[in-house]
Amino acid sequence: MTSRERERLVCRCEEVSLGEIENAIDAGAATLNEVKRRTRAGMGLCQSRTCSRLIARIVAERTGRGIEEVDTVTVRPPVRPIALKVFENRSDEHEG
Repeated sequence: MTSRERERLVCRCEEVSLGEIENAIDAGAATLNEVKRRTRAGMGLCQSRTCSRLIARIVAERTGRGIEEVDTVTVRPPVRPIALKVFENRSDEHEG
């Protein structure tokens, strides 16, 4: 595999490359969650909805397992900061 292929982005949200994912797998990551912890792949705004199948395929190929044997990733809804004013205004409405 060429260095250009290894630089190809697999997770666009977190800008994680194929090479970074392969390095994580070579270092012992055997599930999607382990790859996620080591590389941040799947932790961006899409919460791995875009890249999880591709990462699963890479894990399966690299470890010699079938794709159905690769654990699914834990998906969490994105968290966005909320200004304290939002809560402050709500408490005023309930006071009186």
